[in-house]
Amino acid sequence: MTALGRQQAKSLNERLRARAFDGVWASDLQRAIETARLAYGEPKIDARLRELHFGQLEGKTWEELSDKTRSALLAFDGFGAPGGESVDGLIARLIEFVEDLKPGRHLIFCHGGVVRALTRNIAEDRFMHNGAVVAVDWVSRLLLYHHEGHVDPLIETEADADAK
Repeated sequence: MTALGRQQAKSLNERLRARAFDGVWASDLQRAIETARLAYGEPKIDARLRELHFGQLEGKTWEELSDKTRSALLAFDGFGAPGGESVDGLIARLIEFVEDLKPGRHLIFCHGGVVRALTRNIAEDRFMHNGAVVAVDWVSRLLLYHHEGHVDPLIETEADADAK
């Protein structure tokens, strides 16, 4: 994690700590665990929240990828990383995770591809940048909030007001 990433995570702490969550979760990858600890506190760790395993593409920059691979990644559906994981496999493990959650409000620290996989059928399909905050009502399949960056990321929504 970069110094900027740590600063962004810490900037969420006051706002997040003021809210009650029924569960706080993080991918088992160190950057997600560290973000959770800085932004909120100790998370429960679940490997199902990992980013897509890119196999032979791990560590490659966008510029190093072939045009065909870039197009397939942008399309997302049907993508399978050579020697890695398919988007269908990613979605299957994420749905399993979500279905295992008890009803309530959960805070999850994960990765852009995970958020994209979970939200693409709820909202406009888009890449999520580092530090994005996304609030989803999974039962109603509604995107409640999406904020890119770290400036005042959480606002009270009608759903929050109704829950009080």
